[in-house]
Amino acid sequence: MLLAAPRGFCAGVERAVDIVELALAEYGAPIYVRHAIVHNTRVVADLEAKGAVFVEDEHEVPPGGRIVFSAHGIAPEVRDNAERLGLRQLDATCPLVTKVHYEARDFAAEGYDIILVGHAGHQEVVGTTGHAPDAIHLVESPEDVWSLDLPDPDKVAYITQTTLSVDEASAAIAAIEERFPNVRGPRGEDICYATTNRQDAVRVLAARADVVLVIGSDTSSNSKRMVEVALGHGAPAAYLTDGPDGIDPAWLDGVATVGLTSGASAPEALVEETIAALQARPGGATVKTVDVVEESMHFALPKELRQLPTVQA
Repeated sequence: MLLAAPRGFCAGVERAVDIVELALAEYGAPIYVRHAIVHNTRVVADLEAKGAVFVEDEHEVPPGGRIVFSAHGIAPEVRDNAERLGLRQLDATCPLVTKVHYEARDFAAEGYDIILVGHAGHQEVVGTTGHAPDAIHLVESPEDVWSLDLPDPDKVAYITQTTLSVDEASAAIAAIEERFPNVRGPRGEDICYATTNRQDAVRVLAARADVVLVIGSDTSSNSKRMVEVALGHGAPAAYLTDGPDGIDPAWLDGVATVGLTSGASAPEALVEETIAALQARPGGATVKTVDVVEESMHFALPKELRQLPTVQA
């Protein structure tokens, strides 16, 4: 039995990929992209084949080049550098990440020390920290919260990385609220709706499957969190795979029921290919779709792309 909770791109990822593809179609190659547009190896390879050039620093782009900022967001310094270099910019930052940036700036302007719950080194965390570098204190766990030494316990706020496990974020936030009873939180949840929905689906699969497979790349924070959620909610085994070629046959030995889902940055084609590969195994597989929350969110393209004749048509 194959229990499939298929997904494909979330709205923020779809928007980011559309921005690069539209830029390539309108302006031609090369289009430079600062960091992986989204954390998925298939997506990056497909865009490279179309003429996208991925760089880790805006200084790698030749003067006058066209640069796209990835869905994970950037620090203001990056945008300033791009302007000084004369680069033509397109911003593919997920609007939900932009919301966190606004919160960081607003809290900092009001004089708050800001606790950012997230993973050190992740591009989203690097970008968010750049919006209030003197005010932000990064924590990854409840233990980190208790080790903080902030000057005014009544002038503290918190924000979170959008792709965290709901469980890990909740544990850190609970510690923050216990340590700083007057803490201010964000306006609404910071964790991405798609991250929450997919983790809810994984909990269902964990209770019903012998093994859970999450389609996503090792660089994808939300995909790795889904594996952790599966294991934390009773799955006997759970693995991350980039697609059908990444599945170790040993994972399926003696397995009667496989649960399958995907991270927010994995394209739907990879889900379909993986289902087909599992069905093609000796003995085949009966596919049952697991009902999950329907995702109908849509984010508008940047103004300069919305005005293109091909988009307006």
